[in-house]
Amino acid sequence: MSKVLVPIANGNEDIEAITIIDVLRRGGLDVTVASIHESKQVVMAHNTKLEADVLLTDVADQIFDAVVLAGGMPGAEHFRDCKLLIDMLEKHDIQDALLAAICASPAVVFGTHGFVVDKQATCYPGFEGGLTGAEYLPNEPVVMDDNILTSRGPATAMIFSLTVLGNLKGYEAAQSVADGLLC
Repeated sequence: MSKVLVPIANGNEDIEAITIIDVLRRGGLDVTVASIHESKQVVMAHNTKLEADVLLTDVADQIFDAVVLAGGMPGAEHFRDCKLLIDMLEKHDIQDALLAAICASPAVVFGTHGFVVDKQATCYPGFEGGLTGAEYLPNEPVVMDDNILTSRGPATAMIFSLTVLGNLKGYEAAQSVADGLLC
């Protein structure tokens, strides 16, 4: 069973975080939700309160098949500034794990730290200047380039999450979850 890390931070986009967690768990993946803060309690951008399974420090030495980042502000900035998370992303990138980000996170996190250099990527409109070294594809809801998967924002959260699932468990698994969700 594929293991997925879903970090969460205060200010993440509610729809994106919940959709990622829900779709991947429906698909039978082993999803670990980890707060990057000192508390498991996180308050999303629109005041949804979410409790993480663990703190990021609790799983810092583990290797996952994917690390999936929701967007939202200032959540993406908290991710960008979390040295432990960036170190984990770098370690997973070397292992060719799937690194996925939606909304502001492709630019604010991946762009700032060089994960999209010489890659095609997308992000929330207005953040494209942060996709340093990437070819910006503004009209694509989801963009995959090597092990980097990016998406635009809340409205694309479902297709983004299903794409993560499809990459980890196969098209049939993703299609089965999509059918159950009436997608």
